[in-house]
Amino acid sequence: MRKNKNRGYQQLRVWNDAIDYYVQTCSVVRRFPYELKRVASQAIASSDSVHRNIAEGYCRKSVREYLNFLNIALGSLGESVSGLHACLKAKQITEEDFQKLDTLAYKLENGLLKLVESVELKRNKGEWIDSLAKEENTG
Repeated sequence: MRKNKNRGYQQLRVWNDAIDYYVQTCSVVRRFPYELKRVASQAIASSDSVHRNIAEGYCRKSVREYLNFLNIALGSLGESVSGLHACLKAKQITEEDFQKLDTLAYKLENGLLKLVESVELKRNKGEWIDSLAKEENTG
């Protein structure tokens, strides 16, 4: 098994949930007719952005940048959920598909909020290390 410090985001439940949300979103919108191609494309893009921003922020190693990218992920998720509501109201998706995606989004949103809170606590306590190099104790 390959392993490195930069891929730790793959162990995050929230990142895995974001991948699942993207997959389920693709499954629902791929059934859209051609005239809704732009709507489907935007739904895919906003759901895809969530897991990508979690990963990119994690890989930056800076707590400030990580929090910024987590907030971007939350924004993309909000955009995606807003689109789900519009698609439901326009009868472009079924109530069943809406509920399935909304349930995943709700779980994902709560996970992201908990991750933001956890990272903020580490930052505030001075427990976040922005460097890959470990300092040696010379004491």
